[in-house]
Amino acid sequence: MNKFRFRLLFGFITLITIVLVGIGILLGAMFKGFYLNTYNERMEKETNLVGFYVSDQGLQHPELLENLKLMSESLDSRITILNKDGSLFLDSLNSGKEVEDMIHQYLSKTKNFKLTDDQYDVYYYGAPIIKNGGFDGYVILSTPVESLKEVYEHIWVILIASLGLALIVIVMLGVKITTQYTKPIESATAVAIELAKGNYKARTYEESIDETGMLSQSINILARNLQNVTRDHEMQQDRLRTLIENMGSGLLLIDGKGYINLANRAYKELFSVKSADYSNQLYHESIQYREIVALIEEIFMTEETVKKQLLLQFPIDRKHFEVYGAPIIGLNDEWKGIVLVFHDISELKKLEQMRKDFVANVSHELKTPITSIKGFSETLLDGALEDRETLESFLSIILKESERLQSLIEDLLELSKVEQQGFQLNLGQVNMNELIEDTLIMLKGKAEEKEIRLDLIYNDENIFISGDVYRLKQIFINLITNAITYTPPNGKIKVDIRKKKEVVEVFVIDTGTGIDEKELPRIFERFYRVDKARSRNSGGTGLGLAIVKHLVEAHHGEITVTSKPEEGTSFRLAFKRM
Repeated sequence: MNKFRFRLLFGFITLITIVLVGIGILLGAMFKGFYLNTYNERMEKETNLVGFYVSDQGLQHPELLENLKLMSESLDSRITILNKDGSLFLDSLNSGKEVEDMIHQYLSKTKNFKLTDDQYDVYYYGAPIIKNGGFDGYVILSTPVESLKEVYEHIWVILIASLGLALIVIVMLGVKITTQYTKPIESATAVAIELAKGNYKARTYEESIDETGMLSQSINILARNLQNVTRDHEMQQDRLRTLIENMGSGLLLIDGKGYINLANRAYKELFSVKSADYSNQLYHESIQYREIVALIEEIFMTEETVKKQLLLQFPIDRKHFEVYGAPIIGLNDEWKGIVLVFHDISELKKLEQMRKDFVANVSHELKTPITSIKGFSETLLDGALEDRETLESFLSIILKESERLQSLIEDLLELSKVEQQGFQLNLGQVNMNELIEDTLIMLKGKAEEKEIRLDLIYNDENIFISGDVYRLKQIFINLITNAITYTPPNGKIKVDIRKKKEVVEVFVIDTGTGIDEKELPRIFERFYRVDKARSRNSGGTGLGLAIVKHLVEAHHGEITVTSKPEEGTSFRLAFKRM
């Protein structure tokens, strides 16, 4: 900004200098002309006076020469008298031949005449001598022009001094004025630049009440308004961002070209994706679920709001979503894109299905043992009590069915207890090696009946986690019991404990019948059986894996399963290390 001030001041000084020089030249010429006119008038008056005196006294007056010398000294001029023919008659300096030669061609009998001798720097002024109406000669006054030159020099000195002083004063005033006016402009410009950069806290000084002060005041008002607008906008943006990121439903924003512009945290958690996977990516290349892609394409084609329920397959379970999709239409019906909102209604669906399944499954599970108990009891009451062998057989069946009922009720109570909101674990330090060894000892007899080999593998002697010993043992009893149940004779079951950096992993691997891939997402549902007939015959209630899943989650752990039919099943459990 100093460059602007310098350019303005330089232009101003240049203009003023040119004006002052022009004024100086004009004034010099005017003063010179004025002084020259005044000098001419003086010389004319003096010449006329001398001529009048000479004509009055007469050229033959004896004291004329002396008087002319006195007049010459008084007038500070040389006086020369010429005859009618232009020849020298009298000279106050007694030597006037050069005057005669110089002025001869300029002599006039009727009017005054003048001559400036540039060679000798002498000014000549002459007039005819008229006596009694007749021409009697010439009178010539000559004086050196040094006095004129001195006067000219004085004039120029005075002009230069006065104009120079005026220039200095004007420059000082110009500097002050330009500084006074450009400094607020420079400050306002600097603030405007900062505002353009986004620094809305920048302010300028309000020093005066003139136009520049009004400019500074307006800039400050603009800066304050921008700061307030920006603060309000940022506050709204923060609120909107917080709302979007913390809303319980997943949100997906796609622009008009099909690129994903926004996926909130809930969406990323629901679909286990990262920002890098979706940032500025085409939706049909990034979204792996064809149902969602089809829904997006439908909105693009129809440009109408769509509401649908989708069932999506995830690695270990299935999830139900209620999806709202709407086009984003800007001003002038400009197509901006679409927005999708995903409400996870899996729990509602599960709860609804659970209620239905609970009634159906409990009724079904209770129907068989109750029917058996009732039928055998009626048979015994009808007279079969007398047959000892039949009595023992029927009572054995009744006992077995009663135990089955008891097992079902105990599992239902256990699952209900685990699912309660106030359910708590008795946490403590648990040695996973010892816990699994105790569990295998408990189930060793059952495994030996089917000639199944139980193996325990671990990579560290001391593997500890924080957990509830009773509940952890319940988890592994259920898993290993299921493995024994579904592993054919001469099979093998391996429990592999691996100590890692942050977690402890436990793998329960069998060589059993395996589970079909489409069945895997549902095996943790209550009352769900892969092979219903075989599970019921084995005494299973269909609640074991549901209990296992809840207990693992209560320990803030993770359970996953992989399986192939006729090859076996592998359960992976991960718990945080101590």
